[in-house]
Amino acid sequence: MSSEEIDRQWTTRLRRKVAGKLPPEKLLPDTQPSYVASWIYVFGVATLAALGVVIGTGCILALRGPQWWHGSSYGHFVNSLHLWSVEVFMFSMVIHLWGKFAMAAWRGGRMLTWMTGVVLFLASVATCFTGYAIQSNFDSQWITTQAKDGINATGAGAYFNVLNFGQMLMWHIVLMPLVLVLITGMHILLVRAKGVVPPFEDDLVPAAKITRVSE
Repeated sequence: MSSEEIDRQWTTRLRRKVAGKLPPEKLLPDTQPSYVASWIYVFGVATLAALGVVIGTGCILALRGPQWWHGSSYGHFVNSLHLWSVEVFMFSMVIHLWGKFAMAAWRGGRMLTWMTGVVLFLASVATCFTGYAIQSNFDSQWITTQAKDGINATGAGAYFNVLNFGQMLMWHIVLMPLVLVLITGMHILLVRAKGVVPPFEDDLVPAAKITRVSE
């Protein structure tokens, strides 16, 4: 096959376009700007790490079911681990969100990166709410009955019935995790493509000042 025939293939054009937008050295860099050593940049990675634990423990809970996580000591442990990883996830995300807001993280053509982070936070709140609704204990009963009238008043109750355990379960373990993973992946790719937002005092400093990740 000649080079001209290869260039006409849509997969070749797509690969070259993706490689131009996201070169391997950006996707897996071994160096970062020196300002990334600041503590404020830790919370984004902490959010991702906590999300990994949330998904892992959530998969175990989904496989075993409510009777297991309520009636087994090991189920109690995994359920607690899932809950506390969610707490760490939301805490880290809030600090990350407000820290980037104070740093005006939309600078330098990073508006889409900022907006995906905001949408991810809102989607995480909805995911946490559906998680509380499927605990199948007194807490979940109280939360769902109190939320029912408010959601019905908006007209959304016909499509989002918080008292329907099966519906809330599917939202929590299928729909919302897919949304979170997709938005998180888009957010990470945008961070790699646009780079990490610098502090205000380093905004005009040449990018040559870098430090290795291993350091």
